[in-house]
Amino acid sequence: MTTHVKETVKLNNGEKMPWLGLGVFRVEEGNTLVEAVKTAIKQGYRSIDTAAIYANEAGVGQGIKEALEETGLRREDLFITSKVWNADLSYKDALQAYETSLEKLGLEYLDLYLIHWPVEGKYTGAWKALEELYKQGRVKSIGVSNFQIHHLEELMKTAAVKPVINQVEFHPRLTQKELLAYCQEQDIQLEAWSPLMNGELLEEELLKDLADKYGKTPAQIVLRWDLQHGVITIPKSTNEQRIAENADIFDFELSTEDMAQIDQLNQNRRIGPDPDRIDF
Repeated sequence: MTTHVKETVKLNNGEKMPWLGLGVFRVEEGNTLVEAVKTAIKQGYRSIDTAAIYANEAGVGQGIKEALEETGLRREDLFITSKVWNADLSYKDALQAYETSLEKLGLEYLDLYLIHWPVEGKYTGAWKALEELYKQGRVKSIGVSNFQIHHLEELMKTAAVKPVINQVEFHPRLTQKELLAYCQEQDIQLEAWSPLMNGELLEEELLKDLADKYGKTPAQIVLRWDLQHGVITIPKSTNEQRIAENADIFDFELSTEDMAQIDQLNQNRRIGPDPDRIDF
């Protein structure tokens, strides 16, 4: 197993975040979740991404606790992310939501805390709460999720702390070129959720052809494409073999031509909600 899976990128506040992490969206509480988290950490993953709304922070915390006991790693070797849900975006509620997430995870701090969705009229107030947690040293880094350019511009009008991350739906069918360029220009790191479109991309002929060419799987081709675009990626899996496979993307490089071919799969097609039309 290559140790490159632990490679990190320096965020705009100087903290380091792994390029690859494990996502746990739609993984229910229970042994499968605990084992997936443990497997990932034993395979060299150091980043785990969850959220209050996933209702699985306790299982993630249990997996982390057991993995640390079994590997001898320390808490500070890991990078743990969670997110504040839309119902808790007032200043007071966001502060309380952070405490609740910590309690469920069994942790004393998070490495990254995100605003999950840009609910109009609410996210700037919530950001003040995240800034407060950050200034107190309760969280190492703060960021956002599912923000478009105009949301980021609005936030930055009043923000004292710039987000380190914008975690968005990003994959070859939704390449978000303008958003990626804007974030790179602003030194906000883009992070991809659902990089494999819930597995839909794995049947794409071009990706199958490239997988044959490079001796990799279609999933590995997509995850490598993320990295070469400078985008952090957090594929979800509970399968031990796939967790290992998803990490095996640091020993090859896609050519410029092949990157461009994958870019051309773009259809501006989302599988998740449109951040400009959220009603939840």
